Amino acid sequence: MMRLLLVLLCLMAALPARAERVVAGLSQTQVAINTSFSGSEILIFGAVRREAPLPEGALHVVVTVAGPSGPVTVRRKARRFGIWVNTEAVVIDAAPSFYAVASTVPLAQALSQDEDMRHKVSIPRAIRATGTAAQAADSENFIEALVRIRSRVGLYQVLPGEVALTEDTLFRTSIALPANLTEGDYRTRIFLTRDGAVIDAFETAIAVRKVGLERWTYMLAHERPLVYGLLSLAIAVAAGWGASAAFRLIRG
Repeated sequence: MMRLLLVLLCLMAALPARAERVVAGLSQTQVAINTSFSGSEILIFGAVRREAPLPEGALHVVVTVAGPSGPVTVRRKARRFGIWVNTEAVVIDAAPSFYAVASTVPLAQALSQDEDMRHKVSIPRAIRATGTAAQAADSENFIEALVRIRSRVGLYQVLPGEVALTEDTLFRTSIALPANLTEGDYRTRIFLTRDGAVIDAFETAIAVRKVGLERWTYMLAHERPLVYGLLSLAIAVAAGWGASAAFRLIRG
């Protein structure tokens, strides 16, 4: 038994360390949302550090940026008696408010299905939708509709070929953040892959926060909803009275 243990220890000591590791950085780690915020762009860059000769097989880089996740209700509309009404609804457990996946090649070439399932890299894998089959027979259509709607407004992005890789060492890409961002921490992951398998990963976060008047309004609405409602009503009344007074002056 002791001899077997010594043999195992020797074999473990002889194993090489990870031959390739990713070293990465971001152009900014904080995004401020104010009244004039119209979107932002994050530059993600880095290099591959090697402790051994270049292995065989094509090297690829996959980058994901994911916003805060939360439950989403997707409804189907149908025409009934000449009007459009909600007929069915599916509640999705958790879907990222924003999700972008960029890669050196199409994702199916850079990452195997098993690795995608393990790391939840693609948009369908990033959405957690357990139990939706019991809510509708064609629940997949509801998930596809969610992806389609959010892709249309820039909240979901698939960017094949948008990661530039130079001499299998240096890489860079940029992710456009739209104006309609949700406040929170945006999880950023970078994967190195060979032959569809993940050989190393790096993770960091981008803090997206409301500032100024946007922050004050957000905190008031969530922490003091009664005061927020009364203030909104007072502003609406004042705006209506002001418009009426201006109209009377114009007519007089």
